[in-house]
Amino acid sequence: MTRNVSLSAVRAFETAARTGSFRAAALELNLSPSAISHAIVNLEQSLGAVLFEREGRASRLTADGEQLMRHVGEAFEELRRGVDAVINRGPHLLRVHCAPSIAAQWLSPRLAGFLAQHQKVSVRLAASTDYASFTNDEFDLDIVYGRPRNVGRVIPLGLELITPLCAPAMAEKLREPNDLLQMLLIQSDRKLVRWPDWFIENGVTPPSQQSGMRFDRSFLAIAAAVDGLGVSLESTRLAERELAAGRLVAPFLETGRNIRYVGHYLVCPEVALRRRPVMGFVTWLLAELGLPAPDR
Repeated sequence: MTRNVSLSAVRAFETAARTGSFRAAALELNLSPSAISHAIVNLEQSLGAVLFEREGRASRLTADGEQLMRHVGEAFEELRRGVDAVINRGPHLLRVHCAPSIAAQWLSPRLAGFLAQHQKVSVRLAASTDYASFTNDEFDLDIVYGRPRNVGRVIPLGLELITPLCAPAMAEKLREPNDLLQMLLIQSDRKLVRWPDWFIENGVTPPSQQSGMRFDRSFLAIAAAVDGLGVSLESTRLAERELAAGRLVAPFLETGRNIRYVGHYLVCPEVALRRRPVMGFVTWLLAELGLPAPDR
């Protein structure tokens, strides 16, 4: 039905209708006003409908023109959004979604190293507990906490060690796991490994009621421990900067039966790995974790 309709004529119509004048449309499309007028006349003849009412140099849409513009305007706007998305992403933009705590505690401090190795790549980082949606092409990859849905490639990010962490002054009161029962315990509500798990592993009956601070993000629990509010049970990977700086210590790192588990995974569509920035980032990330490069 539309095979005899010229796309360039439709474009001339859309621009004239949107800008409100043939002359403005001519300037936008780098054509002459007569070329715009001629294209619209041809479109009207193809459709068998009058699209503009012309009064001298002025023109306005007819009812048929308004109906066509409702559909054509939406189509061209969607086309412009698609083109802008490709242009803005470009071949060197990497769009990363990440769980909040590993983004703040581990990934962000290392990004300078990645960018130094890949100087043409720019990174857009978003952090939330929601899974990234790859169906709308918003992100190239996601670093998630907990076992992910099976979407494309799933790469475990290695074992993490979970152990009690606290400020140095507080650690002086901790000689054996039972001593923790007298301390204020910081709870991380979203953790897969929590205080009862650690107590049972170390032969201690967990307290029936756990009082203390509660947080829904590990980075908040780590910050509270640094401030001396209590003892947190967290990953040494997430707290490595605080441990290295001496702001936190792990009093049972050597003597306790600490828990190791895979907490984080990288997921991405298989097609995303064909893009050089994505594969470069995945290879760099695994190297930072001491893990082998991914299979191509």
